[in-house]
Amino acid sequence: VSKTYENNFGIYPLSDITRVNEYDILRHDILCAGYPCQAFSISGKQRGFEDIRGTLFRDIVRIAKYHKPGLLLLENVKNLETHDNGRTFKIIKENIENIGYNMYYKVLNASRYGIPQARERIYMVCIRNDLDNKNYEFPNPTNEEKCVKDILLNNLETEKFIITKPYRLKEEIKQINMFKCYSKPIRIGTVNKGGQGDRIYDPMGQAITLSAEGGGTGAKTGLYLINGQVRKLHPRECARLMGYPEEYIINESVNQAQKQFGNSVVVDVLQYIIKNLIDRGSIKEWIA
Repeated sequence: VSKTYENNFGIYPLSDITRVNEYDILRHDILCAGYPCQAFSISGKQRGFEDIRGTLFRDIVRIAKYHKPGLLLLENVKNLETHDNGRTFKIIKENIENIGYNMYYKVLNASRYGIPQARERIYMVCIRNDLDNKNYEFPNPTNEEKCVKDILLNNLETEKFIITKPYRLKEEIKQINMFKCYSKPIRIGTVNKGGQGDRIYDPMGQAITLSAEGGGTGAKTGLYLINGQVRKLHPRECARLMGYPEEYIINESVNQAQKQFGNSVVVDVLQYIIKNLIDRGSIKEWIA
């Protein structure tokens, strides 16, 4: 991850944030964080703060408490809000408020903001108390009609991602309109026993949620029937499903690239959130 960041931005990040002293971090206006979601995800064991990855939230609090940036932008899986009957999120919110921030939060689906991926995430906009005009609202959906076919590369670039295993298709695929984008993933078949990583989807629908983990033949990206062949998604296609620009330099390792995009935040959604902050004048002018 550090090397990918350096390749794109010319900066090699500091080491493990749990080992970085807050005094050694430069002053900043905005702190962005998507602390590991596996501890709270419905696809994981949902151990929350019992999982060592879940405790990384405390490092966010530690750094924000010391530097007092004007804005914290946080993101996590939808399940964070309901994990442990809401107790986990209550602790998170109280910790943020106790260090001097007002938190606004909402679950947004990337598929409603011009990205053809069914990816529901909870976004937390935390504004420092003295800068908060208390009028922030999350952006309205753009509801653009886009589907997987809109982000696909050509066949020559994706040959190595073709799956040669036998597969089964449903009869319903005959009813799919090839000129209409559907607003959800369209499951049309399976390989193997049809578990979560072995399901096949139609490119006229939304992509399933990209994942950093998971098993099955279509692990991390899912499987799609494209031009009569079943395949996984190319890392560049994953980048497009996360809103990354074409010039973004992708990690040379396919596995690492897919994992990094599965762990990432959707760029477009974050841009709409920030645009709303500016347009509504939700933050008073400040200097760090």
